[in-house]
Amino acid sequence: MNVLNRVESQLRLPEEEEMLLESVKAFARNEIASRAAHYDETKEFPWANVEGINNLGLNAMFIPEAYGGVGLSYLVYLLCVREITAACASTGIIWATNYHAIKPVIEFGSEEQKQRFLPIIANGGLAALVITEPDAGSDATGMRTIFREDGDDLVVNGSKTFITNGDVADVYLVFGKWAGVADQREAISCLVIEKGTPGLSVARLEDKLGHRASSTATLNFDQCRVPRGNLIRGPGEGLKMLLASLNKSRPSVGAHALGIAHAAFNDAVAYINGRRQSGKRIIDFQGIQFLLADLASELAMCDAWMVHVASLVDQGINDMGVEASILKMRASDLAMRIATEAIQMHGGYGYCKEYRVERLFRDAKITQIWEGTNQIHRQIIGRSFIDR
Repeated sequence: MNVLNRVESQLRLPEEEEMLLESVKAFARNEIASRAAHYDETKEFPWANVEGINNLGLNAMFIPEAYGGVGLSYLVYLLCVREITAACASTGIIWATNYHAIKPVIEFGSEEQKQRFLPIIANGGLAALVITEPDAGSDATGMRTIFREDGDDLVVNGSKTFITNGDVADVYLVFGKWAGVADQREAISCLVIEKGTPGLSVARLEDKLGHRASSTATLNFDQCRVPRGNLIRGPGEGLKMLLASLNKSRPSVGAHALGIAHAAFNDAVAYINGRRQSGKRIIDFQGIQFLLADLASELAMCDAWMVHVASLVDQGINDMGVEASILKMRASDLAMRIATEAIQMHGGYGYCKEYRVERLFRDAKITQIWEGTNQIHRQIIGRSFIDR
């Protein structure tokens, strides 16, 4: 048993979660993985994968029982993200985004809002987390989308970009700024917009380097009228909710990156065990063994840190932004490194679409950018040591 398998074998999940994870592994490896190249080539939205995910009831794992879910641990959610992503990164981020977008409603929504919106997701609906704007990326406080009061409604005007699930979502969790509040941070607010609301439109879909089957949309809000009852948090409270949301979504992006990293590592190891050069298997060269040792060591440590961060969330510890940043940063940097080395170990074949590592290389890059660039995460981690 190699070290990565040993780390995996030491996980201790409740029987229900262990059974679910095994079902996800089987579905991901036998069905999702077989369709991944097709979806990447055609850029078709992977509805068959989404249907299979819904047949397993996976959305229910992060919805409380009172609203149609089963409320399993954050750890098993991250492990499922990793497994689905290893099979198809596009499908992994489509499903993970459901959690990113609906978790704030679970934590901050009113009882009436939970009763309305959570069953939609528990029953297989899709969600979108709507934060990024053309001029407000890693610094989300620079957003310009405006929420204006008008009687019993709120009117939304603005534009958002790079929104995963933006054209297919049933529920949109939208961050913007309250009109008339001068302080740019205090003005941040959050509301839910439902599919089909007049004034919400898809302006374009991006043609991307990787994650090509996951739709990434630019959304326009033109006098988009939303009932006041859809407001989750108003001025003075929205920024706190935004930061809390990122603390939960960033570890998920870390798990997503680790799925890509594991897939690339496994493909490389399988290839160099069979490929011969100068009369020897490639894996028999000492330089290659040293490289594998470095990559496997970092992968094992990132996996262990993911389990640690998940344990913090499952214990109800909310002040874990630095830990989340460490996981997101190191896992995504590692995904890019392993994908690059996997291509190198495949030689010229790694540059061809016949081998999966070419796609994994393209899929890995965005993990260093979204949910805050890794430069931002280094700043978050570094400034945590400043004496106050």
